[in-house]
Amino acid sequence: MIQDEVRKRQGLPETFPEWIQYHAQHRGARPAMREKDLGIWQTMTWEQLAQEASLLAAGLASLGLEVGQHVAIVGENRPRLYLAMMASQMLGAIPVPLYQDAVAQEMLHVLNDAQICIAVVEDQEQVDKLLEVEHESEALRYIIYDDPRGLRNYTQAHVLPYERLLERGTQYQAQHGAELKARTAAVRADDAAAMFYTSGTTGKPKGVVLTHHALIDRALAIQELENLTDAEEVLAYLPPAWIGQNMFSYTQFLVTGFTVNHPESPETVSIDMHDIGPSYYFAPPRVLEGLLTQVTIRMEDASAFKRWLYKHCMELAHKVGVKILNREAGVSAWQRALYSLGNVLIYAPLRNALGMSRVRVAYTAGEAIGPDLFDFYRSIGINLKQLYGSTETSVFVCVQEDGHVRADTVGPPVKGVELRVAESGEIQIRSPGLFKEYYRNPESTQESFTADGWYHTGDAGYLDTDGQLKIIDRAKDVGKLADGSLFAPKYIENKLKFFPYIKEAVAFGADQPQVCAFINIDLEAVGNWAERRNLPYAGYTDLAAKPEVYALIRDCVAQTNLDLATDPKLSGSQIASFLILHKELDPDDDELTRTRKVRRGFIAQKYSVLVEALFAGRERQFVETEVKFEDGRTGVISADLRIEKMGGRV
Repeated sequence: MIQDEVRKRQGLPETFPEWIQYHAQHRGARPAMREKDLGIWQTMTWEQLAQEASLLAAGLASLGLEVGQHVAIVGENRPRLYLAMMASQMLGAIPVPLYQDAVAQEMLHVLNDAQICIAVVEDQEQVDKLLEVEHESEALRYIIYDDPRGLRNYTQAHVLPYERLLERGTQYQAQHGAELKARTAAVRADDAAAMFYTSGTTGKPKGVVLTHHALIDRALAIQELENLTDAEEVLAYLPPAWIGQNMFSYTQFLVTGFTVNHPESPETVSIDMHDIGPSYYFAPPRVLEGLLTQVTIRMEDASAFKRWLYKHCMELAHKVGVKILNREAGVSAWQRALYSLGNVLIYAPLRNALGMSRVRVAYTAGEAIGPDLFDFYRSIGINLKQLYGSTETSVFVCVQEDGHVRADTVGPPVKGVELRVAESGEIQIRSPGLFKEYYRNPESTQESFTADGWYHTGDAGYLDTDGQLKIIDRAKDVGKLADGSLFAPKYIENKLKFFPYIKEAVAFGADQPQVCAFINIDLEAVGNWAERRNLPYAGYTDLAAKPEVYALIRDCVAQTNLDLATDPKLSGSQIASFLILHKELDPDDDELTRTRKVRRGFIAQKYSVLVEALFAGRERQFVETEVKFEDGRTGVISADLRIEKMGGRV
């Protein structure tokens, strides 16, 4: 390809091991990774990173890791887990990140499908999961752990601490240094670099094989688009097994050479955001929704004057903030002056409270974001942009460009991407970032492409007049009501989730005379609301059933219907009735994927009695639901749920 030839002429690396050596030579003393441990940030330079990754590769080789074999990486964002990925790639092996919150049986599917021979994990929790299912695993030989706490009395010979692997690596490197260098030099751009498993919304997760070329090409395209440099600061806080986080904190990190910071724990992310002040930030909509919920709770607890000031400043930001960020005309000098005052009083402190004072570029992806939520962040001066892609495309297919950011599009195709819309409305693409195959699944691989080589995204959308892509929904989910009106459930769900009191929503209506919805309340936000009104409750189920809470959520649904009424395409999709579920939707109960995407089909089947009651117009419905506890036990939650009717369309 032309891009490959240009890269070779520029002398740019073509594989991840080459990029590691490149940075060690060109910016060896600069910080590569930081980790917060016991409240103190520890720094690793690029030179130290290259040395330790090489030792770790030697240690893995001493365990018999061969070219093409798979290494599981399991845990939160930890430098040593990232180094394990690098070390595997240096040997021509393939790292396979797994979700750290997956239960043992979920991991077993990947262990056997990928024939995992070595697992590098974070701590005792992950070691215990693997020991639980190792007798069912077909290939697992060694488990390497990072954090030794709780593992002192584990005597199994195949369970090794990270330090022991480095010791083995030091000895092996002294004896086989030339062989190790030859293995690293033999890695090619078209070799598999990593394998990521799909979220499994429609069935068993599939292993998506991505090459060095595919991942690096997309990282270079975004580096050019956003003028990224090695001065960027990134916080790695999302699951490493998610391709979105992995692209930002691993692929782009190794290509651009910026610094990646690892928080002390998931609970300290907010504090660590303030410590670091990231300049390049990535968050799925659910994270942004959670941050907005925190802001709303804090403002409700503020004084009357602060609430008044916040309300009026946000009204101004809603009118002119996005235009000012986009450098658009139509904002008067007086409005700019008021906005500048609002920036001093509200917007800048708010950005600081969110840990986003230094953010230069922020992306959101993973699922569609509600326009209200998107505009909120942009209106207070945060350069939040949408991108569109998937695991199979190495993330970057479309990205919004500065000055051309709109809430209803995901931007134009990124450099190198070709895009077309089929007659069915499905988006199809060709890209240098496309995956190599689904591992050991040639049928699914073949089905993913058209006869003339275009990839089926499975998403429905269209190109706007200015070349920007609009996503309607997943093609399989877009349908029609009984009267022929368009029904796009994800669009409706996102509107509902803009409200801080609604954590999750599932809309139903395809081929039905009306739209109905399940609602999950946000326990923290609604709990705070209830406490300020002296409304007692004994947990989620009790709070969700309160008449006062139903009235609160009814107001949110009514406002959603008002917004839908103004949309000519979706005015027929107003919500006719809803219920508040008696339990939170949970990945452990298979209701959400590990990336917290709604498994709508599974939910419709599991709660079919509730779906039937909604469309039948009943006022109440009893339901019993089996749930899984963290220790593996199962139980049953039962409730008599109230169904709230909204009346006719607006």
